[in-house]
Parts: sequence; C-alpha cells; structure tokens
Amino acid sequence: MRIAVFGGSFNPPHSGHVEAAKTAARELHADKLIIIPAARPPHKEQETGSPYAFERLELARLAFGGLSDTELSDIEISRGGVSYTVETLEELKKLHPDDELVLLMGTDMLISFENWKDFMRIFELSSLAAFPRKHDEIPDIRRFRELYSEKYGASVYEIGLVPTEVTSTELRSMLKNREGNNLLPDAVYREIIKKRYYGAKPNFAWLRENSFIYLDEKRVPHVKGCEQEAVRLAEKWGADKDLAAEAGILHDITKKLNGSEQLILCEEYGIITDVDEKQNSKLLHAKTGAAFARDKFGINDEVYSAILWHTTGRADMTLLEKIIYIADYIEPTRDFEGVDELRSLAYEDLDSAVLKGLQMSLEELEHKNSLPHANSIKALSWFREHRK
Repeated sequence: MRIAVFGGSFNPPHSGHVEAAKTAARELHADKLIIIPAARPPHKEQETGSPYAFERLELARLAFGGLSDTELSDIEISRGGVSYTVETLEELKKLHPDDELVLLMGTDMLISFENWKDFMRIFELSSLAAFPRKHDEIPDIRRFRELYSEKYGASVYEIGLVPTEVTSTELRSMLKNREGNNLLPDAVYREIIKKRYYGAKPNFAWLRENSFIYLDEKRVPHVKGCEQEAVRLAEKWGADKDLAAEAGILHDITKKLNGSEQLILCEEYGIITDVDEKQNSKLLHAKTGAAFARDKFGINDEVYSAILWHTTGRADMTLLEKIIYIADYIEPTRDFEGVDELRSLAYEDLDSAVLKGLQMSLEELEHKNSLPHANSIKALSWFREHRK
C-alpha cells in the first residue's frame, strides 16, 4: 500500500494545501493520505494570535475532512514539543511496516531538504514527492530530483500542480484586512471568523451573505440601509466605520424568530429575561441577536453591546451604541412622520437625535397602550439630564 504523508503547521490550512493534497494523492495513486499538523515546527515561530495546536488540528479537519481515503493524525501534536519529520516517519513506519510512505512537500522544502534533521534516515523511511508553490518552480523540482537520485539514490516524485500562490504568512495578513476568504475552504474561514484567530475580521460581502440567510427577505433592505447609515454616522462622529458596519449588518439577525424561538435561544445562551421581555418577545431579538452574532461571527464587545441596546437604548450609551440605535431608526427605507427631521438632527447633534428617537418611541408605545421597557425610560431620563 502506498501512503502519502502531508505535514505542516497549517496555520491556517488554505485551499492551496487542499488542492496540493488532492493532486498528489491522485498522481501518486496513493491508497491513503495522512494529514499531520505539526505541534511546533522547528523552522517557524508561531505568530501572535495563532490558534493553539489542537485548534489548528480542528482547522485541518475542516479543511481536509471531505477528501476520500484521508486520515487526520494528531501524532505530532500528542507527542508535543518541536516536530521533527524523521521522528514522525519512524512512528508511522512502525504502524505501516510493509507500506511505502511518500512524504509530500513544496519546492522550498525540497531545496532545503539536506538541512533537515537526519535527512538520510528520512530517505530510508520514505520517498519524497514535491509540488510547486509558484508557477516557475518545476525546473527546480526536476533539478533537485536528479541531484538527490544521483547523490543518495533517493526516490523523488514530481507533482504536476497548478499552485495557489499565497503563503500562510500573506494569508494571515490578508485576514486582518477583511480579505483572503476566497483562499480558504468556507468551513475553515467560518471557524477563523468565529474564533477571530490571527486578528481576522470578516469580509463584508461574506458577512452579508452568511448572515442574511437568517433574515426574512423583506427585512434585508432595512438591514442594508442600517449598515449604510451606521457607516455614514461613524464617519461623521469619529467612530470605527468597520465596527459600525458589522453591527449594522448583524443587528436584526434573530428578528425573524417568534416568541417561543426567542426564549429557546435565551435558554441556550443563558440570557436572563425580565417581565417586559417575556410579555413582548420583540424586545428579545436584541439580546438573542447579540449573543447569536457573537457565537456565529465572533463579534467583539463593542459590537455586541451596540446590538444589545439597539432597541431599548440605555443610560450613558457608548458612541457606537448611539450610532446603531439611531441608524436603525432613520435608515433610508424608514418612512414615518418626523423621520426627515430626525435624520437631519442625527448629523447635527447625535445625542439630541437619540433623545428625540427615544421620545418618539415612547410616544408610539403610549399610543398603542403598550408599556415602555425600563431601560428606555432610564435612557430618556439620562439623555434629558445630559442635554441640560
């Protein structure tokens, strides 16, 4: 049996890794592919914000789990310490004494192979198979294949891969700038955003696509409008535009759910509800939405609180909380008496706009013979005092 062995830090595992593994397994006619994330590579320092070893193992499972005849091994992670390939191959050979092991690597690793720990022993334990990481590297692979064959009698296979020209270092940098999602398997990107590994920030197009599935179709224009208004207000008042966009996109993510479904989410996330919220389940979507958005999309505390308070408001609101509260009120699809005046005020005096919004909201509730939430009353009192 021929077993292809693909190790690496996989920090993170990207589409180039997956395609390299698939192509190599196919061209080698491998009976099995073993993916081995390293505990700590000897030639690399893990960047701050990187996931821990077992978290990288989970990312690798998400990346390679769909490949047939593929095994994900924690052999190096369980061993701990610096991961040396020769030690891993020694263990694999004990498990597969009669099988051919073929070690997969990129051109850079092939070129530097003679610097590896006990590289001659690796030649005894396995064959090598190299794939290009850039489009012009095939001549290098052929040169070193011939060199190792003549010098050591080693067997080196050439893998005809069309490479994805991105390094993990470049990809980690892209993730911080809301880019790179197209270079990762979706399940991997989703997990990275959920845990915010590498300081990653979600690509906005991806965030819309993956959050709008939770909305009623008729609500989407409102949410798009709220995002646009929140960004404009953030530009005007000096808030973080990106955080305003995230909060605008996600603020109504659980609005679609009925009362019993809201309460189920409250129980799931350990949300404590008060009497007002139990009687008026529409108030709950702010609490459940904040918790759901943090669970699924890894939002930070600022965005969480902006979603949490966007319906009732609260005393002494943060700048982002005020922006999302009023953006939700005045976004372009809103059409009610006084909205134009409120829109103008929001760009002249934000606190006065929030105060007026709270007054209008409470007047509407009074007209409907509904009681306002205690937090709205406290917010109104605070802003009245603040304006003095």
